[in-house]
Amino acid sequence: MATPAWERCLPAPPLYRYRGVLGEPAASEVLARLDAELDWQQPRLRLYGREHPIPRRQVWMGDPEAHYRYSGRDFVPLAWHPDVVAIRERIADLLAKLGLDIAFNSVLLNRYADGDERMGWHSDDEPELGDNPVIAAVTLGSERPLRFRWKQGGDPPFNVWLPHDSLLLMGPGCQAKLQHALLPRRVPGLRISLTFRRVLTRPRRRR
Repeated sequence: MATPAWERCLPAPPLYRYRGVLGEPAASEVLARLDAELDWQQPRLRLYGREHPIPRRQVWMGDPEAHYRYSGRDFVPLAWHPDVVAIRERIADLLAKLGLDIAFNSVLLNRYADGDERMGWHSDDEPELGDNPVIAAVTLGSERPLRFRWKQGGDPPFNVWLPHDSLLLMGPGCQAKLQHALLPRRVPGLRISLTFRRVLTRPRRRR
């Protein structure tokens, strides 16, 4: 059997996919443990002057100082789950093959019960992440496409399908030039995504 390798989904800005991060049965076992053991929350976020519950459940996890602010709310990280620490270490090994050495200190876990639950259009460009953040997103469970569109228009939107036990690497420049969304889709089954980030202890000022 061939050894899994990085696939280039977009040459610039760099967007890569890797299949078989943990292997089976480990990936399915981790999916089940995270679903059962984490304290999943459904916060309410303010949009256009009104509060709405997000259409999914989530957990913010990381080092104690990795606080995060989104849509007017401060998120304090929960302590690392051992399975998530193992995934972070596996990502570090994979990124080393691309010549990258990034010490992720936090992760946002999103739980989508089915294809109706979603994530709207956004970029991960909050001040806490710095000017050119690198995001590593692991998918466990149901395969769905992540939809991308260019902020300046021009080229058409495109999908990157994220199967179970895959990793998507959004390299420097992705958040500045692209938005992404997990749109509703008629697919069955649970999906948990883990988007690893590095939060700065002294974030840049908002422009």
